[in-house]
Amino acid sequence: APAATLKVWADDTRSPALLAVAPDFEAQYGVKLEISELGFGDIRDNVKRAAPAGEGPDLFVGAHDWVGELYTNGILAELDLGDKASEFFPAALDMFSYEGKLVGMPYATENVAFFYNPELVTEVPATWDDVKTLAKELQDSGKAKYGFCRQEGDPYHFYPIQTAFGGYIFGQNADGTWNPEDVGFGNEGSVAAAQWLLDMVDQDSIVTGMDWGTYHASFNSGECAMMITGPWALPDMRAAGAKFEISAFPTGPAGASQPFLGGQALFVSAFSENGLLAQAFLTEYMATEEAMRLLFEADPRPSAFLAVREDPRDPDVDKFGAAGANAVPMPNIPAMSAVWGPAEDALKLLQQGSAEAEDAMTNAQEQIITALAQ
Repeated sequence: APAATLKVWADDTRSPALLAVAPDFEAQYGVKLEISELGFGDIRDNVKRAAPAGEGPDLFVGAHDWVGELYTNGILAELDLGDKASEFFPAALDMFSYEGKLVGMPYATENVAFFYNPELVTEVPATWDDVKTLAKELQDSGKAKYGFCRQEGDPYHFYPIQTAFGGYIFGQNADGTWNPEDVGFGNEGSVAAAQWLLDMVDQDSIVTGMDWGTYHASFNSGECAMMITGPWALPDMRAAGAKFEISAFPTGPAGASQPFLGGQALFVSAFSENGLLAQAFLTEYMATEEAMRLLFEADPRPSAFLAVREDPRDPDVDKFGAAGANAVPMPNIPAMSAVWGPAEDALKLLQQGSAEAEDAMTNAQEQIITALAQ
C-alpha cells in the first residue's frame, strides 16, 4: 500500500494536467495522488469548512483573490520554491504573497486587453481621448453602431481607464503592501476617468443596459468597434468568427493604462499532515515546463512559468502578455471586499447618465471609507 495519500482538489479544466504527472510522482515517492473534481467556484468555501475539521485537501487550485481570506483564516501553508522561484514571472509570485510570505505556486496570470475590429479601426488609438474621437467618427459615418461597448458597472474592466487618468483604488506603502487607509476611488484622476465615461455616454458611444453577453455579441457581430475583455472571451469569439485584434491599451494623461493582474495557483493546506510531500509535488513535478504547458493548453492565458509565458505558441495569448506589461496585481487584502459594491453602483449611475462624474466617484469613495471603518 502507498505510504501516504495526497488529496488534491481541482476543477475539471486542471485535473487532466495533474493526472498526467501523477504516475511519475506516485512511482518515485510511493504516494497515492487522489484527485477530486469540484467546480472552481466551490473550492474556496469547501476548503474553509473542511480543512480545519481535518477533512480538506492537502493541495488545491484557487485564485489570487482568495489569498487574503484563506491566509487570515489560517488555511494557507507558506511555500518555499527554492531555486525554482527564478523560473516564475515575478509579479505572479507577488500576487500569491501575503505579509511577505509566498502562499501559493502560481501557474497562470490573466489581464484584460484592448480589442478592436480591424475592419473598422485601422490603427489603434494612441490615447483614450483618441478613442472618444474615433468612436464618434465611426458612428457618424455609419460604419459602427457603437464606438465602444462595455457592460454597466464593472469596475474590474474600468480599471485600466481609471489608472490611465491617474485614479487608483488603494495606495501602496513603501514596502509594496496595500494601504487601505489611502483610498483613491474619488481622487482627481478617478473623477477624470469617470468624466471620460460620461462623455462617451453623452455621444452615444457607450450605451446603457448592456450585460457581458450582450456587449460581446455586439462586438462579435461587428456592430461595436472597440471593447475591453480578457482571454476567457477568446473561445466564443473564435467560434463566432468575430473580426478582432488585440493590443496594449491606449494611454491617458497619467501615462500607461494598468489593468488588474489576476491569476491562479496551487495551494498547500496548512492543515495537511503531508505538507512536505505536497511541496515536493509542486516544486519537482508541477514547476516544470511540461506540466505548466499542460495547464496552459487546458486553459490558455499567460503562464506564470517563464518558459511557457515567453513561448506560449498562441499569438493571441502572447498579445495579452504584452497588454499586461503594466498590470498591477489586484489587491489581495480583505479590504477589497468593501470596494466592489460602491464602485459598481457609481459606474452604473454614470453609464445610465444619471450622475455627475465627481458626485458618483466621491460618493463611492465615502461609502468605501465608511465600510472599512466598520
